[in-house]
Amino acid sequence: MKGSGDQGSEPTSSSVAGTDCCGGLGNIDFRQADFCVMTWLLGYVDPLDSSFVAAVLTIAFNPLYWNVVARWEHKTRKLSRAFGSPYLACYSLSITILLLNVLRSHCFTQAMLSQPKMESLDAPAARCLGLTLLGVGIVLVLSSSFALGFTGTFLGDYFGILKEARVTVFPFSVLDNPMYWGSTANYLGWALLPVPAGAVGSEARQPHRPAADGAGGPDLHGGPPVRRTLHC
Repeated sequence: MKGSGDQGSEPTSSSVAGTDCCGGLGNIDFRQADFCVMTWLLGYVDPLDSSFVAAVLTIAFNPLYWNVVARWEHKTRKLSRAFGSPYLACYSLSITILLLNVLRSHCFTQAMLSQPKMESLDAPAARCLGLTLLGVGIVLVLSSSFALGFTGTFLGDYFGILKEARVTVFPFSVLDNPMYWGSTANYLGWALLPVPAGAVGSEARQPHRPAADGAGGPDLHGGPPVRRTLHC
């Protein structure tokens, strides 16, 4: 075997990696990158807002919580033994899930109130789309709950509470996870609907741009500036 200093020796992997065509990431000038899309997005989303962070955390935590607890119960049966019955354990978990869902909805609403709003969401088409998504989501969630029953909706199968047969009626006949799709449609439709002008925090849902008439405040839903409205 020839050493690295011998003539005719093949280049090593380190020497090939060190002489790539671009010279490595150190030669990239990020100052010349076009961040116009990111700048436009940050005009409508404030990722550092506390309400936005709280909404993201609750949306991510809730399904993680009930899936981890349900799988832990399925393996250990500790909740069923602690409550003396798998039904009581399932009901107790369902209460915590419902409370977490209320908290998630509250955080989501506060995030919508505190974030800037796109002007295009005031269009009738956006409102119709939001109402349609809400309607579809409610139908999917409620029909799934009726088909599964209370214990089936709240992970009763992990507690050993099984149904006699697999549920195949609507909406499970058209979707594999109708409750997740329904919940997603609900929140998306909710986000598309306009916030009432009198709602607390609704003045924050404006894009970061100069006032239209130089009066010193953003326009609310195409109306007069904030200062003039408060003065009147």
